[in-house]
Amino acid sequence: MALQKLENPFVRSPTLDTVLMVEKAIEEFSGEFNRTELWKNLPKKVMWQTYLVVLEYLENINKIAVDKEGKIAYIWNPALAKKLKTRKEIKL
Repeated sequence: MALQKLENPFVRSPTLDTVLMVEKAIEEFSGEFNRTELWKNLPKKVMWQTYLVVLEYLENINKIAVDKEGKIAYIWNPALAKKLKTRKEIKL
């Protein structure tokens, strides 16, 4: 996914609302859909190129993962992140 943005200079940048909408849909349908099916089930229409940028972003910040069948799963665990913050070895 990372090469798509470099190859296509006309890719639109997603708004925060779009990123949050896609993230919420992935969390809701975690593990059920591949990227095309998820795109078709979004509550609002999003351009395909913009959608791919959002997926790339969410994958880079470790909020989603794609399994060997191509299904997208939400993997972010805020409770674990909060627990890790309290460790003395980790400085923020």
